[in-house]
Amino acid sequence: MGGTLLNIYSNVGFALNLQAEMMARLQEQVSTGSRINRASDDPSAAYRVLGLNSEKRLLENYVDNMLQVSSTLEISYNIIEEITSAISKEKVHLTQIVSSTYSDQGRNQLAEEMNDVLEQVLVLANTRHMNQYLFGGSNTGSAPYVAQRSNGEISSVTYEGDFDGRHVEVAPGMESNIYSVGDSIFRLDSRGTPIFFGDTGAAAGVATSSVRGYVWLTVTYNESSGQYELSIDGGASTVAVAGDTSNLAVTDSQTGRVLYVDGSNITTTGTSVVCVPGTYDIFNTLISLRDILRNESGFSNAMIEQLVNNSISTLSELEDRLVEKSVSTASKVGFLESLKDTLSNIKFSAEDEATTLQQADISQVALDISRSEVLYQMSLAVAGKLMSLSLLDFIG
Repeated sequence: MGGTLLNIYSNVGFALNLQAEMMARLQEQVSTGSRINRASDDPSAAYRVLGLNSEKRLLENYVDNMLQVSSTLEISYNIIEEITSAISKEKVHLTQIVSSTYSDQGRNQLAEEMNDVLEQVLVLANTRHMNQYLFGGSNTGSAPYVAQRSNGEISSVTYEGDFDGRHVEVAPGMESNIYSVGDSIFRLDSRGTPIFFGDTGAAAGVATSSVRGYVWLTVTYNESSGQYELSIDGGASTVAVAGDTSNLAVTDSQTGRVLYVDGSNITTTGTSVVCVPGTYDIFNTLISLRDILRNESGFSNAMIEQLVNNSISTLSELEDRLVEKSVSTASKVGFLESLKDTLSNIKFSAEDEATTLQQADISQVALDISRSEVLYQMSLAVAGKLMSLSLLDFIG
């Protein structure tokens, strides 16, 4: 008999405890608004929710990366556009010079303008965003372009950035270049045969030269040796026109680059401007144009006209390269915006599914609480009667 009463009391206590736990869970769902507050509430759904939340966080990282890349590329695009506009303006002014619209004074004024544009382009090419240089490739910590100056003016500009771009993952298995290699934007790389302007008689040698853009070849005469001497570094190093003169290697002692010269027909001293098609860069071109317009070498008007005409073609090539890079950058920005919208939609879908799985139906929970309370009250009433049983009830 004692065992029977003990079993009754145990079963009643267990049933009441289950009812209390059920009501506590329902009340927790009402207060939190969540159907799943711990993995044990619904192991299968909880596992799915964890996976969806992980996916959502990953997509958020990708979207943040794309926002950063798009912002940086838009700034790069604006800079390229600004430089393109400056180059286009200078082309117009050079065309006016060729058509004799400008006097010598106007030509000197344009030379000063070229110098101002050169300074502007250097500043733009060394632009920083978020304390990172935009056109230095993966080397974003230091200025990609370093200028050497003479008497306060830029005499040469050297690219010291990296030749590999920095890439950022913007989607699973997809990377986008965020910091561009300036040398591939502001310089051409399709080498042609050097063109010699001047009346010294110097011409292009047979071998492939490594010099780029515009080079100033000076021809002097050495009285002691009775030979002409060639230099492309302002006389810092010279090469005698002797022996096999059809392919003389004239080296720039500062850069190590070589110009191969056919000196067979050299008949006089002077300065020749050597242009290497397909290798022009903006800085070298603007520097050379400034110096040509100032005519410090004493070129004839016909010679200057030839050089200016060539420079117009050079600027057109550079402008085409800038337009190409501008279009490419704008296309990347557009693609990233489209991809960002796609990933945002996927993230929203994952978030919505996780919310649907996790969120409690408050109206349904309220009904369940009401039923549970009625059941709990009935259980208490039954338990009260069962708990009042005594030995006399069984004897009777």
